Amino acid sequence: MTAPVSVAPVQRRLVLPAVADFAAICVFVAVGRSSHDEAGSFTGFLTTLWPFLVGAIAGWAIAAATTRGRDLAPAALWPAGVAVWVSTVVVGMLLRVVSGQGTALSFCIVATIATGVLLLGWRAVAGLVTRRRVTSA
Repeated sequence: MTAPVSVAPVQRRLVLPAVADFAAICVFVAVGRSSHDEAGSFTGFLTTLWPFLVGAIAGWAIAAATTRGRDLAPAALWPAGVAVWVSTVVVGMLLRVVSGQGTALSFCIVATIATGVLLLGWRAVAGLVTRRRVTSA
Protein backbone atom coordinates (compact mmCIF):
# COMPACT_ATOMS: atom_id res chain seq x y z
CA MET A 1 0.00 0.00 0.00
CA THR A 2 1.35 3.42 -0.93
CA ALA A 3 1.42 6.31 1.48
CA PRO A 4 -0.90 9.19 0.56
CA VAL A 5 0.82 12.16 -1.03
CA SER A 6 0.59 15.29 1.07
CA VAL A 7 -0.88 18.25 -0.79
CA ALA A 8 0.24 20.77 1.85
CA PRO A 9 3.83 21.27 0.58
CA VAL A 10 2.64 21.73 -3.01
CA GLN A 11 -0.07 24.08 -1.82
CA ARG A 12 2.37 26.22 0.14
CA ARG A 13 4.97 26.27 -2.65
CA LEU A 14 2.73 26.87 -5.69
CA VAL A 15 -0.93 27.51 -4.97
CA LEU A 16 -0.56 30.08 -2.20
CA PRO A 17 1.95 32.22 -4.14
CA ALA A 18 -0.28 32.07 -7.22
CA VAL A 19 -3.29 33.13 -5.16
CA ALA A 20 -1.25 35.92 -3.55
CA ASP A 21 -0.16 37.20 -6.98
CA PHE A 22 -3.75 37.02 -8.26
CA ALA A 23 -4.99 38.91 -5.19
CA ALA A 24 -2.25 41.54 -5.54
CA ILE A 25 -3.15 42.20 -9.18
CA CYS A 26 -6.86 42.33 -8.32
CA VAL A 27 -6.12 44.89 -5.60
CA PHE A 28 -4.06 46.96 -8.06
CA VAL A 29 -6.90 46.95 -10.61
CA ALA A 30 -9.64 47.61 -8.04
CA VAL A 31 -7.80 50.54 -6.46
CA GLY A 32 -6.94 52.00 -9.85
CA ARG A 33 -10.48 51.73 -11.17
CA SER A 34 -11.86 53.12 -7.92
CA SER A 35 -9.55 56.14 -8.07
CA HIS A 36 -11.00 56.93 -11.51
CA ASP A 37 -14.62 56.42 -10.42
CA GLU A 38 -14.86 53.26 -12.53
CA ALA A 39 -15.38 50.76 -9.69
CA GLY A 40 -18.99 49.86 -10.50
CA SER A 41 -18.57 47.73 -13.63
CA PHE A 42 -17.51 44.10 -13.21
CA THR A 43 -16.89 43.73 -16.94
CA GLY A 44 -14.75 46.87 -16.82
CA PHE A 45 -12.81 45.34 -13.94
CA LEU A 46 -12.21 42.16 -15.97
CA THR A 47 -11.24 44.19 -19.03
CA THR A 48 -8.58 45.97 -17.00
CA LEU A 49 -7.51 42.83 -15.15
CA TRP A 50 -6.88 40.29 -17.94
CA PRO A 51 -3.77 41.86 -19.53
CA PHE A 52 -2.00 42.01 -16.18
CA LEU A 53 -3.01 38.45 -15.27
CA VAL A 54 -1.66 37.18 -18.58
CA GLY A 55 1.54 39.10 -17.84
CA ALA A 56 1.81 37.47 -14.42
CA ILE A 57 1.31 34.02 -15.92
CA ALA A 58 4.07 34.78 -18.41
CA GLY A 59 6.25 35.85 -15.47
CA TRP A 60 5.65 32.53 -13.73
CA ALA A 61 6.66 30.74 -16.95
CA ILE A 62 9.81 32.87 -17.23
CA ALA A 63 10.70 32.19 -13.59
CA ALA A 64 10.21 28.45 -14.12
CA ALA A 65 12.37 28.53 -17.27
CA THR A 66 15.17 30.48 -15.60
CA THR A 67 15.47 27.96 -12.79
CA ARG A 68 16.50 25.31 -15.36
CA GLY A 69 15.26 22.32 -13.44
CA ARG A 70 16.01 23.69 -9.99
CA ASP A 71 13.22 24.31 -7.52
CA LEU A 72 11.02 27.21 -8.67
CA ALA A 73 10.44 28.83 -5.24
CA PRO A 74 7.65 31.13 -6.51
CA ALA A 75 7.52 33.01 -3.21
CA ALA A 76 11.15 34.15 -3.58
CA LEU A 77 11.90 37.75 -4.48
CA TRP A 78 14.51 36.61 -6.99
CA PRO A 79 14.07 35.36 -9.65
CA ALA A 80 10.35 34.55 -9.38
CA GLY A 81 9.12 37.80 -7.84
CA VAL A 82 11.05 40.07 -10.16
CA ALA A 83 10.10 37.98 -13.21
CA VAL A 84 6.41 38.09 -12.29
CA TRP A 85 6.52 41.82 -11.55
CA VAL A 86 8.36 42.89 -14.71
CA SER A 87 6.33 40.56 -16.90
CA THR A 88 3.06 41.72 -15.35
CA VAL A 89 3.85 45.30 -16.28
CA VAL A 90 5.52 44.79 -19.68
CA VAL A 91 3.19 42.11 -21.06
CA GLY A 92 0.20 43.80 -19.44
CA MET A 93 0.96 47.12 -21.12
CA LEU A 94 1.63 45.49 -24.50
CA LEU A 95 -1.69 43.65 -24.30
CA ARG A 96 -3.43 46.87 -23.32
CA VAL A 97 -2.03 48.51 -26.47
CA VAL A 98 -3.13 45.59 -28.66
CA SER A 99 -6.62 45.60 -27.13
CA GLY A 100 -7.05 49.36 -27.48
CA GLN A 101 -6.76 50.23 -23.79
CA GLY A 102 -4.84 53.22 -22.48
CA THR A 103 -1.13 53.20 -21.71
CA ALA A 104 -0.34 56.78 -20.81
CA LEU A 105 3.17 57.29 -19.42
CA SER A 106 1.79 58.28 -16.01
CA PHE A 107 -0.25 55.06 -15.91
CA CYS A 108 2.80 53.00 -16.83
CA ILE A 109 4.80 54.61 -14.01
CA VAL A 110 2.03 54.15 -11.44
CA ALA A 111 1.40 50.56 -12.57
CA THR A 112 5.11 49.73 -12.31
CA ILE A 113 5.39 51.13 -8.80
CA ALA A 114 2.08 49.76 -7.50
CA THR A 115 2.53 46.24 -8.86
CA GLY A 116 6.12 46.24 -7.60
CA VAL A 117 4.98 47.10 -4.09
CA LEU A 118 2.19 44.51 -4.19
CA LEU A 119 3.94 41.61 -5.97
CA LEU A 120 7.31 42.03 -4.30
CA GLY A 121 5.89 43.25 -0.99
CA TRP A 122 4.08 40.07 -0.04
CA ARG A 123 7.18 38.08 -0.99
CA ALA A 124 9.38 40.26 1.21
CA VAL A 125 7.02 39.83 4.16
CA ALA A 126 6.79 36.05 3.57
CA GLY A 127 10.59 35.85 3.41
CA LEU A 128 10.96 37.70 6.71
CA VAL A 129 8.38 35.49 8.41
CA THR A 130 10.08 32.35 7.07
CA ARG A 131 13.51 33.53 8.23
CA ARG A 132 12.14 34.34 11.67
CA ARG A 133 10.61 30.88 11.97
CA VAL A 134 13.88 29.23 10.93
CA THR A 135 16.05 31.29 13.31
CA SER A 136 13.69 30.85 16.26
CA ALA A 137 13.36 27.10 15.80
